[in-house]
Amino acid sequence: MGKLDGRVALVTGGARGQGLSHAHVLAAEGADIAVVDICEQIETVPYAMSTVDDLTRAHKELEEHGTRVWTRQVDMRDGTQVQTAVDDIVAELGAVDIAAVNHGIWTRGDFWDMPDDVWQDMIDVNLTAVWRALRALGPHMMSRRSGSIILTASVNGKEGQPGSAHYTAAKHGVLGLMKSVALELAPYGVRVNAIMPGFVDSGMTNWQGCYDMTGGKPGSTRAEHEQNSRHWHAIGGLIEPNEISGAVVFLASDDAKRITGIEMPVDGGHLLLPGFNTAPV
Repeated sequence: MGKLDGRVALVTGGARGQGLSHAHVLAAEGADIAVVDICEQIETVPYAMSTVDDLTRAHKELEEHGTRVWTRQVDMRDGTQVQTAVDDIVAELGAVDIAAVNHGIWTRGDFWDMPDDVWQDMIDVNLTAVWRALRALGPHMMSRRSGSIILTASVNGKEGQPGSAHYTAAKHGVLGLMKSVALELAPYGVRVNAIMPGFVDSGMTNWQGCYDMTGGKPGSTRAEHEQNSRHWHAIGGLIEPNEISGAVVFLASDDAKRITGIEMPVDGGHLLLPGFNTAPV
């Protein structure tokens, strides 16, 4: 028997990366799975984002767990699309018991010359779209007087990082949003928590601009990226997506039934260190 048998879990940004990992681990614990993802490129994002093919492949992979699988292309910035998706999941799968609100983007730029669209896209995707997910899910879970929502924040929700003022602002906002919504939903038996990953090995970090940033020079290699990013975690090395997924399953399960409103670091001890400005060792 899985911890989550008979429950329905929604994963946003689930066509690949951390989201797909969460969907697999939730399915392995017995949950039926709904996955949504934008599956198109946002102009200000410099790395390749998810595609419809990614979502199709994810659907086929998830079906191998033997649970029900529902997928759809959804832009979480569009409140109508989000609400329609939640309504349709409830109609087809019966409920949304668990929501891993995982979607997000990452870009870099100095705050003093950042274009308006780079700032706005970041806030729209990483903060406002999280609120839109909560707004759509809240009334459904309130009516059932149960539910677990897990938001993906970041260690940048607790600290600054040069070149990431917009990302840091959004992730600080996610933690504040989580605390307020946790208080509002607690009387209805709905729990809301946030996970703060460190540097995760995913599509958001596997591109040349990220290698250059972590490797310390233009043209840095993947190997240099891996080596030099080790100083960001007390327990060195990049974090694997499934290591975040374990925390998602815990917070979704009855093992965490008295836990709400927390900020859970899964960061290899990063927040014990002085920050992202420490020199490589």
